[in-house]
Amino acid sequence: MKKNLWKWALLGVGVAAAIVAYSVWSRGKPVRVAVVEIDRGDVVSTVSNTRAGTVDACRRAGMSPSLGGQIAELPVVEGDAVEKDQVMLELWNEDLRAELELARRDATASRARKDEVCTRADVARQEANRLTSLLDKGLAAEEATARAVGEAKAQKAACKAARDGTQVSAAKIDVANARLERTLLRAPFDGVIAEINGELGEFVTPSPVGVATPPTVDLIDASCLYISAPIDEVDAPSVSAGQAATITMDAFPDRRFRGFVRRVAPYVLAIEKQARTVEIEAEIDNPDSERLLPGYSADVEIVLATREDVLRVPMQAVVDGNRVFVLDGSELEERTIETGVRSWEYAEVLSGLEAGENIVLTVDREGVADGAAAIAD
Repeated sequence: MKKNLWKWALLGVGVAAAIVAYSVWSRGKPVRVAVVEIDRGDVVSTVSNTRAGTVDACRRAGMSPSLGGQIAELPVVEGDAVEKDQVMLELWNEDLRAELELARRDATASRARKDEVCTRADVARQEANRLTSLLDKGLAAEEATARAVGEAKAQKAACKAARDGTQVSAAKIDVANARLERTLLRAPFDGVIAEINGELGEFVTPSPVGVATPPTVDLIDASCLYISAPIDEVDAPSVSAGQAATITMDAFPDRRFRGFVRRVAPYVLAIEKQARTVEIEAEIDNPDSERLLPGYSADVEIVLATREDVLRVPMQAVVDGNRVFVLDGSELEERTIETGVRSWEYAEVLSGLEAGENIVLTVDREGVADGAAAIAD
C-alpha cells in the first residue's frame, strides 16, 4: 500500500516538473519579427479620389441645328481640326437663299428710289428758294412761290421716307441672313471634331424639350484638359484651389503627371447608395495634349502638406495611431509616440523614437507584446 502511494507521489512530482519546465521553455521562446530601422526622409500628406476620375476638355460642345432639315453639306469628318466660326454642317436652304437674294435686290431698288426721290427734293428746294428770292424783289407771283415752297416740303418728306425705306430693306436682309444662318452649324471655338451623328442627305431634327438625344456634331477643345474626380466629403475641407497634385492614368501606367487643383465644387454630391463626395478639378502642368484624350480614366492625389528630412516611421508599424514596438536587443519594448504629418506610407515622428532604432513591422504577429523575447527575421 505504501509503495503504491510513493509511486503516485513520484508520478505527480514528475508531471508537475514537466509542466513547469514546458511553461518556462515556451515562455522564453523568442518571437520572430520583421523590423525596420528608423531613418529620416520626406513625409507627404495626401488625399485621393474615392472613384476613378475622368479627363475632360475645358470646352466641349455637343451641337445640333436649331431647325430640322436635310443635311446638304458636311464639309468636315471626325478628327478634323476646325477654326472658330467655320461651317461644319449645312441644311438644305435654297428657299432661304432665294429670300435673301430677293431682300438684297429689294434693297438695291430701295436705294435707287431714294436717290430719285431725294434728287427731286433737291430740285424742288432750289426752285422754291429761287422763287422766294424773286418774290422779295417783286419779280414772282406769290401763288407760284407758295406752290414751289409746298412742293419742296413734300419732296423733302418723300426723300426722308425713301431713306427710311432703305433702312427697312437693310433690316429685311438681316432677317433673311439670320434665317439662313439657322441652317448652318458653325464652330463656336477652335477645336477637333470628336463625333458626327449624321450623313449627307439624312434628315436631322432638334431635340424635344426634356428629351436628351445625341448631338449632331461633338466639338472638343483639346488644347485645355483637366481631370474631374470625386473626393470623400471628410477630406473636402482640407482641399483648396492651387494645391499641388499628382495625376496617374491607366493609359500611361509608367507616368506620373504633375498638376494642381483648379477648382473645388461648392456643394456635396449625394448619390444614392454611395458615399457623399465633393467634385474637384485638377489641371496637368504642361500637358502633352497630343497624347491625352478626353475620356481617359485618371486618379488624383492631392498634396496637403510636405515635411522634408524628418524622422519618420512606416504606418505599417503604428498601432492605434500612437503606439509602436521597438526591438531593444532581444526584447520588445512598447512605446507611445507623438506624430505629425501622415501619409498612407509614413508618419512624421515628433517624439518617442530616435533615428537608428529598430521598429517592428509585423505588429499583428502572435506573441508581439511589451517585454516579450524577440528575434529579427
